Formats: sequence, structure tokens, C-alpha cells
Amino acid sequence: MNRIAPMRLKSPLFAPGDSARKIDKALASAADAVILDLEDSVAAPGKPAARAAVAARLRAMARDSRRSATIVRVNPRGTQWYLDDLAAVVGAGPAAIMLPKCSGPDDLRTLDHHLEALEAAAGLAIGSVRAFPIVTETAGSLFTLGSYVPAPNRLAALCFGAEDMSADLGVPPRRADGAYTAAVVFARAQVLALAGALGVPAIDTPWPDPRDPDGLRRESEAAAADGFAGKILIHPDQIEIVNAVFTPPPEQLRWAERVREHFAANPDSGVFALDGKMIDRPHYRLALRILAAAGIEPQV
Repeated sequence: MNRIAPMRLKSPLFAPGDSARKIDKALASAADAVILDLEDSVAAPGKPAARAAVAARLRAMARDSRRSATIVRVNPRGTQWYLDDLAAVVGAGPAAIMLPKCSGPDDLRTLDHHLEALEAAAGLAIGSVRAFPIVTETAGSLFTLGSYVPAPNRLAALCFGAEDMSADLGVPPRRADGAYTAAVVFARAQVLALAGALGVPAIDTPWPDPRDPDGLRRESEAAAADGFAGKILIHPDQIEIVNAVFTPPPEQLRWAERVREHFAANPDSGVFALDGKMIDRPHYRLALRILAAAGIEPQV
């Protein structure tokens, strides 16, 4: 499947769209992406002003390298703010639109159509604004995950969200020991499988307590081990831990580089031995993913 170059989404950090101070702090941080939020962090009366402020900020960043990693979370489709959010910010050229409460592929396809029209009107390249849906924020959304294949080429990643879905179920997403409840485990596994089927990264749900770095580290390490490519952040204090956890260690990078070098030198190779272990094409794909997670461009 041909796709646009991947975005780096190891540590995307939320910043309220109505707080210039927090936006400044987020943009100056080591987060590899910043999500300017027009949804949950902005109260209804303040949404028009926040929308205008975010659009103005994007335009002011026209020559800023951080613009290529700046995402806007709009309000959900079906709300009174959704279309106005898109109309205000898409022409200013954000890297991506995060769509919350994405209830199924119809919501994603509709966003794709709206983005295409707004890109054309603004003179932007079609597909230049990526789509980044949160696909598990309602209980009903779990029954639509298998219908996303195929998805629009502008899809950047899938985001797993646990908090809102758990509210639908009437239970917290985590037990007292930090383990996920049954429905959250079910949803989480489906998002990982769907992301693999679509060939895009899966990004993990936020850790809700910035005062608990140990909990953040444990959940991030479990997410990385399961195949998530990054984790949504709600506070700058979470950046260092998440960046460290989702950066492949040196020995893994060396393995990936050796695998890539072999297949580059032997493009028709099937199976070979590396340190006494069998390596084949699936290992090559894994090696490219590891290198991409470290920001190393794959050499095909």
C-alpha cells in the first residue's frame, strides 16, 4: 500500500488550544509532536476563540520546523463545532487532524472528503494534511474496527483511547493494580491488529497521572513490547520517560541495521543466518520498523 511519508508520533503532547503559554511550552519541548486541542480541554464558550487562536498560531509558524509536527484535535463529527474547526485550521496547514470519538470508517471517510475539499480551496497538496483518528472512545466503535480496511492514504496512525470508552461501560479503564479491565484489553488488541493490517503505527492511550512516573514507565514499556509506536502525553513531565521507552536500544538498532544491510546487498535473498539465528523477509520488515522508530530512514 503506497502511503505518504510517516509522521513521528513517539511522544505527541497535548496543549490546550486556548492557552498560549502552554502551547509555547509544548512547542519548545522535546515532544516529537504537539496536539493543539480544541475538544476536551476547551470549554464550550471558549471554542470559537480557541479555534481562531490555533489557526493564527499555525499561520505564524509557516517557516517553523515544528509546524510539520503540529496536529490539531478538532471536535467530534456531529457536534456544532466540527465543520467550523476544520474550516478554520486546515487552510493554515497543520500536519494532521486528530479526530476524536471516531465511531467507524464512515467518520474517517467523511473527514477525508472534508480535508480534500479544504486542501483544494487553500491551494494545498491533496493529502498533505494527515488524519489521526481516535478509534476506541465509544463502546459502539469496537464493533466497527474490522471495517476500516482499506483506509484513506492520508491516514497517519491509529490512536487507542481508553478513558472515554470506559465511561460508556461505567467502569474505570484500569484496576487498582494498574491492569486494564477486560473490555479495554479487548479494544487495545484490536487497535494493534488493525494498525498492522493498515500498515500504520498504533499510538497508546495517555497515562492519566503526571505525578506517577513509575506507572507511566510500566504502562509505556508494556505498550512498546506489544507493538505500540508511541504514547499520547498530557503533561511535559511525561516526555522524557516516553521518549526513552519508545526509542529502540542500541543492540536492537545494530541488529536491525545488519538485517537491512544484508537485504540491501542481497535483494533476492530469502533466508540467511545471523548470529546463528534464521532471518527472513518478516524479520526484514521488523528491522525497517525498528529503524523508523529511531528516526532512521529505511533504505529499500
